[in-house]
Amino acid sequence: MTERDIPEQYLDGYASILKEVAATGRRLTRDEIASRRTLGERAAESGFGLRSLVSAHLSAARGAWPRGTDSADGALAAVQQVVDAFAEGYERAQRLAVRQEEAARREFIDDLLYGRSDLGRLAERAERFGLRLSHEHAVAVAGGAVVYDEGDPVPRQVERALISRFGDRSILLTTKDGRLLCIAPGHQSEVLTYFAKQAHAATDGGQVAIGRPQFGPGGVVQSYEEALSSLEIAERLGLDDPVLRAADLLVYPVLARDRQAMADLVHNTLGPLTAARGGAQPLLDTLTAYFDTGCVAAEAARRLSLSVRALTYRLERIHKLTGANPSDPAHRYMLQTAVIGARLLDWPGDGFATG
Repeated sequence: MTERDIPEQYLDGYASILKEVAATGRRLTRDEIASRRTLGERAAESGFGLRSLVSAHLSAARGAWPRGTDSADGALAAVQQVVDAFAEGYERAQRLAVRQEEAARREFIDDLLYGRSDLGRLAERAERFGLRLSHEHAVAVAGGAVVYDEGDPVPRQVERALISRFGDRSILLTTKDGRLLCIAPGHQSEVLTYFAKQAHAATDGGQVAIGRPQFGPGGVVQSYEEALSSLEIAERLGLDDPVLRAADLLVYPVLARDRQAMADLVHNTLGPLTAARGGAQPLLDTLTAYFDTGCVAAEAARRLSLSVRALTYRLERIHKLTGANPSDPAHRYMLQTAVIGARLLDWPGDGFATG
């Protein structure tokens, strides 16, 4: 926008102030400074650029500049006061607008993820933030060693990287409960993959989970909850993959859906291990390593810092106590499912309960 586009109302009284100051040598009064601030606020609210507004003030100053006097210093001082007050008002209006925008954005995110708003109204508000909720969306969540707020350097760094790579692609990046959160169109999987890469690096190795693409406002909530669930599962199972995809972890929610049945399986299958010297945990760790390595004894022994002979002895001990042979395919599925359940239910820790 050029200086010719700036309406004269934002320069109201400016020329007369300069002429009077040039004639008297006085400084601006409080009321005059306040009026400049008010005009600056109004100009900001109307969407005019500060650069064009300053240019318009300087152009008007040339027209009102005192001729044939020695009052140039006073006039320049007045111009400086006017522009400073005007810019202060302009910046104050911008800060207020940013705060209001952040509040509206935060309210929208909360309503979207908690389903607390009318769906039609929610869809209208979503378009303001670049989302079309009638389409498919997926959500990625990144956690780190510390909590993050929207204005922190880490979210801004990730947002800059996304904008630089993809531009405006209906991507919404925000924070929720101290984690980074990215919502993107479901058919643009490369966006969330890139977000995961940037967030993992920016959070110094934080884990990222990506929910499955889902349709509608409820789909965003579902994808978000899947991502959160994936992070929780990874923590319980000790999964250290930098990027988790909910689609690859669907077996775990299924297994955990009937908690009582899973608790019964763990208790009945692995309960006898508590009679072992040293308790059940060393033998449970043995089964975990054995199954995680595809039942390769040498690799499992290496992970546990044991000899293969010591590992074999532990497997035999498990067979004797439980009646189930980890090396027998007929018993393996039951044992492996029970081991997964033990990790999900924190057995044999204090959080485990059978009732």
